[in-house]
Amino acid sequence: MTERDATAAWRYHNATKHSYWSVRLEGHQLDWANEPLPFKLYRGLEPIPLPRDLHATDVPCLEALASAEYPAEKEAPDLPTLASLLYFSAGITKRVRYPGGEIYFRAAACTGALYHIDLYLVCGDLPGLSAGVYHFGPHDFALRRLRAGDYRAVLVDAAGQEPTVAAAPAVLVFASTFWRNAWKYRARAYRHCFWDSGTILANLLAMAAAHRLPAKVVLGFADGQVDHLLGLDGRREASLFMVALGRGTPPAGTLQVPALSLETVPLSAREVEYDEIVRMHQAASLADGDEAARWRGEPPPMPLPPPSGRLYPLAPLPLSASEPTEAVVLRRGSTRRFDRGGSISFAELSAVVHCATRGIPADFLPSRGLGLNRLFLIVNAVDGLPSGTYVYRPEAEALELLREGEFRQQAGYLALEQPLGADACVDLYLLSPLGRVLERFGDRGYRAAQLEAGTVGGKVYLAAYALRRGATGLTFYDDDVTAFFSPAAEGHGVMFLTAVGVPWRRRVQN
Repeated sequence: MTERDATAAWRYHNATKHSYWSVRLEGHQLDWANEPLPFKLYRGLEPIPLPRDLHATDVPCLEALASAEYPAEKEAPDLPTLASLLYFSAGITKRVRYPGGEIYFRAAACTGALYHIDLYLVCGDLPGLSAGVYHFGPHDFALRRLRAGDYRAVLVDAAGQEPTVAAAPAVLVFASTFWRNAWKYRARAYRHCFWDSGTILANLLAMAAAHRLPAKVVLGFADGQVDHLLGLDGRREASLFMVALGRGTPPAGTLQVPALSLETVPLSAREVEYDEIVRMHQAASLADGDEAARWRGEPPPMPLPPPSGRLYPLAPLPLSASEPTEAVVLRRGSTRRFDRGGSISFAELSAVVHCATRGIPADFLPSRGLGLNRLFLIVNAVDGLPSGTYVYRPEAEALELLREGEFRQQAGYLALEQPLGADACVDLYLLSPLGRVLERFGDRGYRAAQLEAGTVGGKVYLAAYALRRGATGLTFYDDDVTAFFSPAAEGHGVMFLTAVGVPWRRRVQN
């Protein structure tokens, strides 16, 4: 990557926008005979089963979500804690059989239910697990050891001696196999890498907070070094970011890292490589630890002009009233239909916004609040709040009314003409002032903006379900959304949309 160059990001973002005409003219047909497997399956590696007797935390979900940095009590995760983190972030929580097979439902939402995100563990010796590099297999809830020994120093070097990585007893690396999502979404799948890893990350951070385990997201690292450690080629499969877990002693030395040649089950009969994805990913990659250290840091300032509309200060429900995080994750899904006649309270919406915007512990974000995105809302049915469009003002912890009125029809159209957008009580959009972000962070800033938005969207999911409401992620007509929220959103790019509302339930006739 040429430092602070953002040519590739602009090219990719503009080329993968949805519009009224692009959706109608693309003519893409799904090749069901070539549908990829939803799992990465290694041949010949023995599974190391994870304990299924998971430790309950009893920490209310809303409290865990609202804590950007929960008071740490654990220095290192033991095997049951790792099992809990993996299960409630990326595990299979439900299996439903049907005449043609079986559907696997995961702990976090994923575009198209295609589950292209894999988690890898790099650790020193932990209670119950020896040092090594492992792949997490959701299909049988087991780890598979790719390398034996302590390879954390490779990550420390790749991250430019980032302190939390250097001190972490364990590091999770998120990676994507692009084809598993591009089969349906083609070049736009690179956006989904960060949407779908972001929803998993939201669960992981909530569970880490519930376990009182320090966690830090690290996006500044040398891609090639990490890919080599995990046996990824950087074109078909690639690492996305790391999460440092715990706090301890830096690794003692560096081991030799020979190339891995591990056989996996083919995903499908043939795979299609999308040049737009490869070019975007490579342009956003960092060459070495020194470049990673120079890349990371505070985001650019994003001041909003003085408010011109009415302000509605957030008034959230008591956060301690929600169920434990684990129970919420097990109940979470993607709502397929909202009850247009239902509504949520302003206190409920306040809780969702409060929990989603407290901050993400990351090497490219501020310690509190949003860093690269702004939150815009279309309010359709919130008791105590006029219907209309809003922007969240973090400095006042308030929603500013931009335009009052009934916008259900527009909400449905903007959400790619899906009824869920119109029937929801509220649609929450994350929009990023991409010009400022890319000027500060270069092409890699595109990953950062998408990842923050996907993680905030994942927090919205969990908060809504903690309140026993429904939520679903939706796609959108890019430029139409920006135009709809302008002038407040002028120059912004749309990153993520989550709709929240009352789930529709079939009424029983007497």
